[in-house]
Amino acid sequence: MSFSVWHWAIVLLLIGVPVFFAVRSAAKPSQNPAGLVGFGGWLMLLAIVQALSPLRTLADLVNSVEGYRQLMTLPNGALAAYGEVALNLAFLALQLVVLALMLRRSHRFPQLFLFQWFAMPVVFILDTIWISSILGVPVNQALAGDALVAPIASFVVTGIWAAYVYKSVRVRNTFTRTNASAQVASAP
Repeated sequence: MSFSVWHWAIVLLLIGVPVFFAVRSAAKPSQNPAGLVGFGGWLMLLAIVQALSPLRTLADLVNSVEGYRQLMTLPNGALAAYGEVALNLAFLALQLVVLALMLRRSHRFPQLFLFQWFAMPVVFILDTIWISSILGVPVNQALAGDALVAPIASFVVTGIWAAYVYKSVRVRNTFTRTNASAQVASAP
């Protein structure tokens, strides 16, 4: 077996095993659906992952500093680097908003979590187009090596979580808070 087959086998295990158990546990009806409220079960794992996501984005930015320094030496390199950093900071801001809504148990969390999921490939595509057009390199050069593996894996895993967010009784029961002004306006 080649390395790439092993790589995909590991990815399949990392994604497939949790999906199997999630589907298996979702198939069992809860004895008391009203009791499924708050950060517990699979929702606790999602909360941990969502809390770590902005840290991962920051770590990726920090790890890219040397690449940005090298990029600055190229013609239009500064513009390419600043554009990429701006895209990543915008995505980081979205992750922080989604995290805040999750922690506040806002009813808007599921919608913004889905929006965050859709934003992942959009940011990747915009970044690729940006770098390619600013530096004048073909897209296939901008996507050299394993550049697609991590974004596709992240998109698939987040898609599984998005499906969970929309199917889970616990999520439906937990994220019910509306903003304070709407609560005051509806008070008798």
